Amino acid sequence: MAVNRPFRRTVRQFSSGSYADSGQSRYILHPKYSMDGAHYVRALKIIQKDLFSLFDFIEPSNVNLQSYSFRTHELLMRTCIEIEANFKAILSENGYAKNGNWNINDYKRVETSHFLSSYYVEIPVWREGPWTIRPFEDWTAEGRPEWYQAYNAAKHDRHTAFPKANFENLLKAVCGLVVLISSQFRNEDFSRRSSFLIIGDLGDGFEDSTAGFFRIKYPKDIPQELRYDFSWQALEKEADPFENFAF
Repeated sequence: MAVNRPFRRTVRQFSSGSYADSGQSRYILHPKYSMDGAHYVRALKIIQKDLFSLFDFIEPSNVNLQSYSFRTHELLMRTCIEIEANFKAILSENGYAKNGNWNINDYKRVETSHFLSSYYVEIPVWREGPWTIRPFEDWTAEGRPEWYQAYNAAKHDRHTAFPKANFENLLKAVCGLVVLISSQFRNEDFSRRSSFLIIGDLGDGFEDSTAGFFRIKYPKDIPQELRYDFSWQALEKEADPFENFAF
């Protein structure tokens, strides 16, 4: 049996296989779906803008992946802090309570609800051709993504671990943030032109992401019994049409 109510801050494939399902994805705009979703989308856009500024000095190319500087370190720190903020928002708004400090073991729970390891992100502007990344590919096998380990190392011992805050780990972290935002808000940017239109479809399974530069491929193999199957036209009349995911 499929899921008959959407979970908070959780984008998911419908029984039809689509993520839009003829306008059913309007649940994302309901005020009970998330607290200040636009705030999190805006943070991604600012990080993306600063990444573009970095591209003025580091050419997006394989030969520069190990490049590092105070600028790559700074942006890696900010990106991963924003990733942690999104994890906490997903967990807390779904009723997950934690005594003490949050850590990777808490954040890993989001894999069960959002299927993060199945998302692909494409960086379209790359000297050797578009570069495709699965930022959470090693989420389950290794326990934490390599780029997240690099962030922790460079945060706690910047001098020794400074080279870990390199261009490659920064790009993978930004792609991780793109996945997290997309898995909550799809391509919604909460602007006045909000439309859910899919643009830039080249027939390769990728869609334009929320911030418009990165392209994203959503999981297409979610088990049928875990997909959404509801009439949003009926649910949206309720005061609170959402359920908490049991983390």
